[in-house]
Amino acid sequence: MEINRRRFCQLLGSAVLLPRLTLAASAGDNSTKPMFAAAAKGRDGQYHLYLISQQSQVLLDHILPGRAHHTEPHPQRPLLACIARRPGSFIDIVDYQAQRLVKRIIAGSGRHFFGHGIFSHDGRWLITTENEISSGQGRIVIRSLEDNYSIIADYPSYGIGPHELIQQPDSEVLTVANGGILTHPDHGREKLNLETMQPSLMRLNLHTGERLEQQVLPAELHQLSIRHIDTNRQGTTVIALQHQGDAGQNLPLVAVHRSGQAIQLLSAPEPVNRAMKGYCGSARFDDSGRFAAVSAPRGDLISFWDLQDNHFISSVRSPDGCGLTATHNTAEFIISAGTGRCIRHNILSGETTRMPLTLKTAWDNHLTSVSL
Repeated sequence: MEINRRRFCQLLGSAVLLPRLTLAASAGDNSTKPMFAAAAKGRDGQYHLYLISQQSQVLLDHILPGRAHHTEPHPQRPLLACIARRPGSFIDIVDYQAQRLVKRIIAGSGRHFFGHGIFSHDGRWLITTENEISSGQGRIVIRSLEDNYSIIADYPSYGIGPHELIQQPDSEVLTVANGGILTHPDHGREKLNLETMQPSLMRLNLHTGERLEQQVLPAELHQLSIRHIDTNRQGTTVIALQHQGDAGQNLPLVAVHRSGQAIQLLSAPEPVNRAMKGYCGSARFDDSGRFAAVSAPRGDLISFWDLQDNHFISSVRSPDGCGLTATHNTAEFIISAGTGRCIRHNILSGETTRMPLTLKTAWDNHLTSVSL
């Protein structure tokens, strides 16, 4: 698809502020204040998007057309974008105040989504990772909210299998995790290039698509897929890796990146690293930006890291735990699991508490804080 950079630049020049809506809940009523959103599979066999309140009540139950992966909240409006799991083709945009579907975006011909997307910091753009099926090359696609989610830019991701992406704080720079794994809808989720895969961490200019920085792992580690990332306010990126090679190698599965520097691999103690079973599913910073959590759902554990000096702190057991998000407390996270369980864990106190959810559901891989 042709990149419409002229149109994008025209829109950039017309700084129209999106209207800010307010929640109906009163300031002191935590029962109707949102806390997190996530996709899940219900006991009815259908796929849902849920919004959960600070008192663990269900504020939104939206039926999805299929399995979704990541949910992204708009920074100024009560909107959630719920993105189909690879190789799905839908994004549902839901207004959780009005309890209605605002827009169902369908991937363009010859495309599918990779499960992740973000709103730009100013709330004007929806940015997604997509697969150009004919070439197998990754694309970064930008849609305008002011123009009914029409595509206004379409850039290469400069890699195969772009998965999670983020916008760097206070900048117009995107960081993209190119997982390196070639797939094709005709082969389901089969991985087609494990011997030659080349993951990368890419930084792009949001407004031009220009490649600003590319980081790759050493050649002998090319089967460590760079899949999930998060960035703190200082611009440090934590990376969750998935090993596609010999499970007996017990390679590091967590890494950190700072602008202009090589990716630095971090090792947990050998028994913990081995217990991760070669697969990390999500990474998130805490509210302070010093501590990070990385989930290993196949190993039923969550590891915690101090990225001030890049060292492993501790781990907790969480059967099929994968979804992570920070609370407003330093070093504290909410962890969701495919078992339906949600817990809070504070690294510093070591305290773990189970959230009193009455909902019976299997949470998908990611959950997202919602704070409007």
